[in-house]
Amino acid sequence: MEYTKRPLIIKEQIEQLKNRGLLINNEKSAESYLSNINYYRLRAYTFPFQDNQINDHRFLRDDIKFEDIIDLYCFDRRLRALIFNVLEKIEIALRTKFIYEYSIDTNNSHWFMDKSIYFDPDKQIITENGYITLYDLLMGKIKEDVKRSDEDFIQHYNQKYSYPVIPPVWMTLETLSFGNLSKLIANLDCKSEPYKKIALSLGLSNPLILKNWIYSFSVLRNYCAHHSRIWNRRFHVELKMPYNTKFPFIDKQDLNKIFKNKIFSILCCLQYINKIISPQSDFRNNLLEMIENGGKLVKTKDMGFPENWESFGVWQ
Repeated sequence: MEYTKRPLIIKEQIEQLKNRGLLINNEKSAESYLSNINYYRLRAYTFPFQDNQINDHRFLRDDIKFEDIIDLYCFDRRLRALIFNVLEKIEIALRTKFIYEYSIDTNNSHWFMDKSIYFDPDKQIITENGYITLYDLLMGKIKEDVKRSDEDFIQHYNQKYSYPVIPPVWMTLETLSFGNLSKLIANLDCKSEPYKKIALSLGLSNPLILKNWIYSFSVLRNYCAHHSRIWNRRFHVELKMPYNTKFPFIDKQDLNKIFKNKIFSILCCLQYINKIISPQSDFRNNLLEMIENGGKLVKTKDMGFPENWESFGVWQ
């Protein structure tokens, strides 16, 4: 089937929204918003309120205003910013813990280059350039990030030392993107002593839980960094939710109330680690205030929040 829809000028976009049942009282204001926010980006926020089984995409409610959609869009933007802030703290803490624990345990400044610390380093995967081992793929990504870095400490190392070509771990891991850092952590053998020690420092007896969380955080960070919708999104990563944590998390009977692929579950994991590394954080209070002032279309249920979620141990 060939795509034949033509582009619409902004006035036509407004007419189309009105014809579908969206209330637009101030068309000048709507024009201003649509000249700065792509019509199709806003579609992600109108979609749940429309009948999308038929071509006219009529709104299912007759009380939704254009301003309500903008409020929802702005709520999502503020939520991403709030999450990005706490992710930054967690990312730095994780870098620090993995650098330190593995360096001390191995007594090796370049432990990340040692094949033996990885779970299945020789596993072959297919790329556009053919087959490559997981280890070689990871080393390639690490080298790219180091080469791309303009940090003074990388330049100093390159000027002073000729071998190894890659700087020590306390320099190298500071240059990695969170995505590549999470790939490195994902490939580590989580049964190793330093990995288990890091997990235990965060009150997690099973290091596989930490590995799952870090991957989920990386996926969420990508959504935030690319300004993608997180409100009402179903994430492709299903979180592992423990009930035997050292610090307050969620009681076993309440875990059944949680959708493991919605934003609330990830927020719980973020809050759990955030309380450990930054006990004075206002993340909880800022989240509550944001929800309260989000606008009439913001319903916590759409994001996987169960009733009385504030009473869960992790949110106390």
